[in-house]
Amino acid sequence: MSYSIGVDFGTASARMVILDLNSGEELAIAVVEYPHGVMDKTLYPTGEMLPPDWALQDPMDYLRVLEEGIPAVVAHAGIPAEEVVGLGIDFTACTVLPATEDGAALCTVAAWREHPHAWPKLWKHHAAQDWADRMTAVAEVRHDSFLSRYGGRISSEWYFPKLLEIFAEDRPVYDAMRWFVEATDWVVWQLTGQLRRNACTAGYKALWSPAEGLPPAEYFAAVRPDFDDPAAKLGTTFYPLGTSAGDLLPEYADRWGLSHRVAVAVGNVDAHVSVPGAGVSEPGALVMVIGTSICHLTVADEEVGVPGMTGVVRDGILPGWYGYEAGQVAVGDMYAWFVDTMVPAAYAQAAQEAGASLYEYLEQLAAPLRPGQTGMIALDWWNGNRSILGDADLTGVWVGWHLNARPETLYRSLLESTAFGTRVIVDAFQECGVDLREIVACGGIAHKSPLLMQLYADICQLPVTVRASEEIPARGAALFGAVAAGRQRGGYDAIAEASAALASPVRHTYYPRAEMQAPYDAVYQVYRQVYQVFGQSQPQWLHTLKHIRREALS
Repeated sequence: MSYSIGVDFGTASARMVILDLNSGEELAIAVVEYPHGVMDKTLYPTGEMLPPDWALQDPMDYLRVLEEGIPAVVAHAGIPAEEVVGLGIDFTACTVLPATEDGAALCTVAAWREHPHAWPKLWKHHAAQDWADRMTAVAEVRHDSFLSRYGGRISSEWYFPKLLEIFAEDRPVYDAMRWFVEATDWVVWQLTGQLRRNACTAGYKALWSPAEGLPPAEYFAAVRPDFDDPAAKLGTTFYPLGTSAGDLLPEYADRWGLSHRVAVAVGNVDAHVSVPGAGVSEPGALVMVIGTSICHLTVADEEVGVPGMTGVVRDGILPGWYGYEAGQVAVGDMYAWFVDTMVPAAYAQAAQEAGASLYEYLEQLAAPLRPGQTGMIALDWWNGNRSILGDADLTGVWVGWHLNARPETLYRSLLESTAFGTRVIVDAFQECGVDLREIVACGGIAHKSPLLMQLYADICQLPVTVRASEEIPARGAALFGAVAAGRQRGGYDAIAEASAALASPVRHTYYPRAEMQAPYDAVYQVYRQVYQVFGQSQPQWLHTLKHIRREALS
């Protein structure tokens, strides 16, 4: 028998699974919260207030959850620890941190601990939007071809805007760091003693192409004249997905009771690792990884420019295919905001009396509403827009408020808003010739909200498949750990082979209902007009409001 461990580093916690590499069964699951969570208000060592749009984390939290979770999940599985042959991790991206030559996170060095820029910047750190805008504008003026791979816009969530932010605002931190490294690569570095940057994040988050490398130094110098060595903190060597970064260091193996021959896969992105984890191995499926945000992923046999995509990279998701990525920034956290701040206490009391969570209770009330019955449209930009506008300075919009609106009305309009946002992405793909025949939904919300899954099917007019596993990203990470181990150690030699053998069964498929198409098409036409006005014709309205808010908070 042989087993692999998968670790999915999310926004607030890490989820771990033990995967039986013979049966595909998940033998044990552990969830461990980050002790310090997300620092978006203050820097916890000093209490210093952080500016708006900042989001930092403590890198030691990443190691703490491994120390707690891996021994627990191995013990709970009740398997011989020496039969664990692989370990894979995935991470939110672009979550990136300054590191020293020997791999220490810069913020753990006493001299730099009080510098906010020395800490990891979480994916949703959006304070570098001005640099993202500058990078986009320069690429447009220069007619740089690489921009088309990213839908025509650079995101503030990516590697270089965050690096330029440090370069401009805290040059001593920039000079002190040896590497600015993705958190997924940093954790693998700690586990193996080897810095092995993965090609996936380099392609999608750092503008790197296997054929062309990085954009030319002249481009970066045009963005900022004294920033003319883009590879200085990134490096130039990137490793394909599924390759081994090395074996688990003896100090960890001994502490966790594992063999010294556990192969650790190069790091991966939480969304991208989910595609083979969900059993998808060819074009036609749009994989949605639904959590705090949504990543949308698909593969095709050719590269085409799709407006608003956040990247297209050959071999970036599955070997042999061009992998496309898009996304929505506010999903689970938007629902949580609404439930935590906008629902009267009477609803919480009624939910408790009904033996349901407040989410379940709201869904029960919202489910009978017909298309258009809310009289409302929401633009799900509570944390900006990733696709197809690529604008982190956009903010949420609710249109159609009326005195008959109730919490369930508002909640349903938020659910519909994420489905309409996904339809915009689906339309963009299909208008450019990328064929989509189904949606495969992953993540806890896919299991917890049947109403949302049916809305996706009805609004996008595509069947929505939900796999039985609720841990698709962690399962995918374990799959890559098995490939890193290879058949000789009891794993697999190829990603496609492992995906086919280890796919989770289908739990449920939601089919589009024909009677819903016409009414939702009518609402969608209004949605697109509102989308166009606030996001494309007059984005300065929302930009100005956000700027005024920033000034008021500073």
